[in-house]
Amino acid sequence: MIDRLRQMAIFAKTIDHGSFRGAARELRLSPSVVSHHISQLEDSLGIALIYRSTRKLTLTHEGHRLLAAAHKMLEAVEGELADLSVSATAPSGELRMTIPSVLSQSQFTEQIAAFSKAHPRIRLSLDFSDIRRDLIDDGFDIAIRMGPKAKTTATSRKLFSVERRLVASTDYLASRLAPDHPDDIADWDWLALIPVQNAPVSFTKAGGTQATIKHEARVFANDAQALYRLARAGAGLAIVPDFLAREDVQAGTMGYVLPNWKLRVIDVFAAWPANAPKHGLIHLALDALSQNRP
Repeated sequence: MIDRLRQMAIFAKTIDHGSFRGAARELRLSPSVVSHHISQLEDSLGIALIYRSTRKLTLTHEGHRLLAAAHKMLEAVEGELADLSVSATAPSGELRMTIPSVLSQSQFTEQIAAFSKAHPRIRLSLDFSDIRRDLIDDGFDIAIRMGPKAKTTATSRKLFSVERRLVASTDYLASRLAPDHPDDIADWDWLALIPVQNAPVSFTKAGGTQATIKHEARVFANDAQALYRLARAGAGLAIVPDFLAREDVQAGTMGYVLPNWKLRVIDVFAAWPANAPKHGLIHLALDALSQNRP
């Protein structure tokens, strides 16, 4: 029975990771050993659980049934072990997170600091980068992403939204006639993030009036903070998270362009591996970070 339970656990991890190699890395076994355990399980049951090809693994009907049972078994065991561990000691371990670099300038970092102070036995490894890192292949526990209309799923959760503003230095604005409509700024000096450099810009005014313009950027950057510094130096217009510009706008060195027209907000969301324990460190961190407002 013990061998059968072990084989079921290995089978579930293999499907969760999508390959023998991925499961082997987590379980610290060789891919051949993982494959051997699943073959033994199939032999003992007298059924095929997985159809194997060079590119992927596909579950049979019986494989889907067993996977559901295996997940229930693992969740029950992991939940009880986590509860026992938390009740015995303070949460401890290591969490690795990849985070867009621009959020290092937001209150999100303060929320991370508060979580760290509340749980001093948890080691945090934070990768602030605008290079999109792979959650599984790069070995992260949580990936913080930014994008429009984030959805909450079994492996992702919206944390908060970020307001974006079109900004320019007050010196640059003083050299131009004050615009009334987005069409008035289509030929201004635009600065753009490389991932969205060709995307049209849509505005919404109070009352529901909408306008979309296409522009030709003169300067491109792959980092929102660098883009903002270029705008602050007078190079042109930039769309940035409001938290980057707020203090400079209040100080009078930067200004909002078309302040009565709004841009679509960007959602910040977290993603995590499908096999993350429901009572583990990942969900402990997610619950704390979900309370954040930038």
